[in-house]
Amino acid sequence: MAVTSFALADYVVFALMLVVSAAVGIYYAWVDRSRRNPGNFLTGGRKLTALPVSLSLTASFMSAITVLSFPAEVYQYGANIGFYGLSYLMAMLITSEVFLPIFYKLEITSTFEYLELRFNRATRLLGTLLFIVQTILYSGIVIYVPALALNQVTGMNLWGVVISTGVVCTFYCTLGGLKAVVWTDVFDTNPLRRHTFWTVAIGGTFLWTSIYGTNQSQVQRYISCKSIAHARLSLFINLLGLWLILLCAVFAGMCLYSIYKSCDPWTSGLLSALDQLMPYLVMDVLGDYPGLPGLFVAAAFSGSLSTVSSSINALAAVTVEDLIKPYASMSERQLAWISKGTSLLYGVLCIGMAGWYVLSSKQAVISIFGVIGGPLLGLFTLGILCPFATSKVSISLLHLIPKKAVNKHSDKKKMIQEKVLVTLDHRDPENVPFLKKITQDFTSGFTTPIIRPALADWYSVSYLYFSPIGTIITISVGLIVSVLTGK
Repeated sequence: MAVTSFALADYVVFALMLVVSAAVGIYYAWVDRSRRNPGNFLTGGRKLTALPVSLSLTASFMSAITVLSFPAEVYQYGANIGFYGLSYLMAMLITSEVFLPIFYKLEITSTFEYLELRFNRATRLLGTLLFIVQTILYSGIVIYVPALALNQVTGMNLWGVVISTGVVCTFYCTLGGLKAVVWTDVFDTNPLRRHTFWTVAIGGTFLWTSIYGTNQSQVQRYISCKSIAHARLSLFINLLGLWLILLCAVFAGMCLYSIYKSCDPWTSGLLSALDQLMPYLVMDVLGDYPGLPGLFVAAAFSGSLSTVSSSINALAAVTVEDLIKPYASMSERQLAWISKGTSLLYGVLCIGMAGWYVLSSKQAVISIFGVIGGPLLGLFTLGILCPFATSKVSISLLHLIPKKAVNKHSDKKKMIQEKVLVTLDHRDPENVPFLKKITQDFTSGFTTPIIRPALADWYSVSYLYFSPIGTIITISVGLIVSVLTGK
């Protein structure tokens, strides 16, 4: 029988992680107290070395969502996400050779400064606003999802976890700036399948290139290195960390399946979401050893701290560089204080977003980086690789972002079918064809959307293809607009 609540030792371990993280911010605020300028606060004075930056890059997007969701993905869909290893490699190579040299040599703080240099200020502002929306939404999810999963399995107070995580992130990021952030952290071609070799390898390459190549949270770290050689090295050390985390997540998912294949806690009603499987396993296996479940929770939430803090720092950077400096004349000291103030503001907004998810019971949208990051990747790619692209390419960012055109009835139908199939598939895989017939009959009463079958299928394309679709459409429209309007 699984232990369903934390012991005192577990709370002590979790609290210790939060205290240490806050202490990092205090330390760097004290060390840098005499150097009040936005460059030192936002980019660490460009004196960081490869190792701490690489560890920070790895931790930022390997958040608690990864620790909880990747094993659950393997448990439910199989180990195809292991092909992410290839997409990580391709993304690091492209970032190292295409994007890093441009951003590093320009000595810019905000990646969107490049868009103004290459195109115009309107394009810069459009990219900045898209990034701010994307990052606040994602940061709220990063705080909320693991808090919900751990609340329902371990009994930890949901609001307590959400607020404590958000406050600590905001605290050490506002005090310590970037230094504090860095030091804490086959062959099925069907595009409608969630995870195949091709969706993960191709879609994942576009997705992770948009994150490492153009996302302010990541670029801001590697351009803070003291040389371009250190910046490149940080990317490839980070690659080793990504591979290790991915391997661990895949094996964790296999362990979940091995233990619960005959008694699925999700479909038996013990859990309300698959993301709760890993904490459930920890409490089930390690619940009799006080302190170990707390260590797991601390490890999971340290990823969230890194992700959210780097996001807050990046939001402060783009706000100061893109929305304040071009329009106001201020001293370096004033800008430094504004950087801290905007960090505090965005921290509050991220906590508020997580609180909104709590109150409205919204679930995470894992394709958020593909939906917004794809068009942004296309815009940067146009600027760097297409010399004849004109300033009017910003029009290409206004195209319709791909959505799933399904109504609530078809969503509910799909959810019931998948849940019943997973339940019975664990018990007798040979009966799957028969079970499909049962579930189709069982859910036949739900209304299906009035869409032609071919079109309806394409609205179910794998979420990993959102990024390449957005990138390709942006580049295509941008090239056409440039040819028609440019010289």
